[in-house]
Amino acid sequence: MSPVLCLLSIMLMPLAAAGLSLIHQGLGRSRSAAHAMLASLCALAVSAIVFVMVGSSWAGLPGDPIHSFLAGGVRWDWLGAAPFFAHTAGLDGARADGLTRALTLCLQLFAAGMAAMVPLSAGTDRWRLASICSASALLGGVFYPLFAHWVWGGGWLAQLGATFGISQFVDLGGAGVVQSVGGLMALSVAWIAGPRRGKFSDDGMATAIPGHNIVLVLFGCLLALVGWIGLDSAASMLFYGATLEQVPGVIVNAMLSASAGCLAAVVVTRARYRKPDASLAANGWIAGLVAGSASCALISPVAALDTGLVSGVLVTCVIEIFELRLLVDDPGGAVSVHAVAGMWGLLVVGLFGQFSSGTRKEHILAQLVGIAALLGFMLPLIHAGNLLLNRFVPYRVDPDGDWQGMDIRELGAGAYPEFVVHADEFVPR
Repeated sequence: MSPVLCLLSIMLMPLAAAGLSLIHQGLGRSRSAAHAMLASLCALAVSAIVFVMVGSSWAGLPGDPIHSFLAGGVRWDWLGAAPFFAHTAGLDGARADGLTRALTLCLQLFAAGMAAMVPLSAGTDRWRLASICSASALLGGVFYPLFAHWVWGGGWLAQLGATFGISQFVDLGGAGVVQSVGGLMALSVAWIAGPRRGKFSDDGMATAIPGHNIVLVLFGCLLALVGWIGLDSAASMLFYGATLEQVPGVIVNAMLSASAGCLAAVVVTRARYRKPDASLAANGWIAGLVAGSASCALISPVAALDTGLVSGVLVTCVIEIFELRLLVDDPGGAVSVHAVAGMWGLLVVGLFGQFSSGTRKEHILAQLVGIAALLGFMLPLIHAGNLLLNRFVPYRVDPDGDWQGMDIRELGAGAYPEFVVHADEFVPR
């Protein structure tokens, strides 16, 4: 590992957060734009603080103290057990692994923040700031560290090979740890907050509510590309020992996957609606980045193109299914882009990953076990936590706030005070 290159890669990660925040506010209504940007900052800030205080000790590193239990004759390593703030020991160079610990803390600090930002677009125009901060604390302190320990901290998913003799679950850049966990959180938020007023008619027909600034959304995609390359490169080096020679492969595959995802969404929407849909093309771009995060340089460039291509097609179809069939109002497509594309990326590792040991079936099985853990354990846990939190800090803004917009209701001023913002004609008062 090159410490300097790893540090530089980590320093690019805030650009991914900036990109996500622009996408969130651009896909929402203009009367909630300032609230969306402030919510992004608050989610990043709260999750970072809570992760440093609590979460990083639970996420841990291989070799750290752990919580484990015996079941079925197997010792299950499920959570780190280091004392709070113990992860800071050696950051001054007193420990031999101090540099690795420092870099890991920096990376996971931003990774937890990115995971906390993902659900924001699912709650656009109706999720209160106080509950956003509370949910971000829950994600940064419990949900993210738990799955991060299983995968990156030497937990039971990382030990599948030694425990069950199949293969290690692999998630090089956080498609599962960061993106899928955040996407499942988004699904829970969308369920609890309910749809925006006017989104669905009495007979269940969905009404299109276009984002107010697609230019910022597309600009956010470019920022996200740079930040994603930083995340993928740093995580590959820290958790899987990627060398300097492998980093260019990470960059190439990230660009190819994002490009294929965007173009696939353009082609699909052009074929279905006669004109390309810019917002879905942006979702395809991010979905390609998300799916490619799992494998990074572990797959060939051709496989990276295939990964992005499927992601772009998948996200356009799944967004429609959630909206028209399941009646889930997800303005930014966070569930489809991050959860669904993230799990597709995890499966890609087993399908196309270039491993030096183990059979293809073993690697696919290991990845399926990880996906099952996300759906079978993390989703119920996340939803239960959000339901409990909603009882104390209600997620949904009151009906007047839904009409006025989150800027006026929660911040007291709009994002565009010099412009006349007209009420949406399709929203009944």
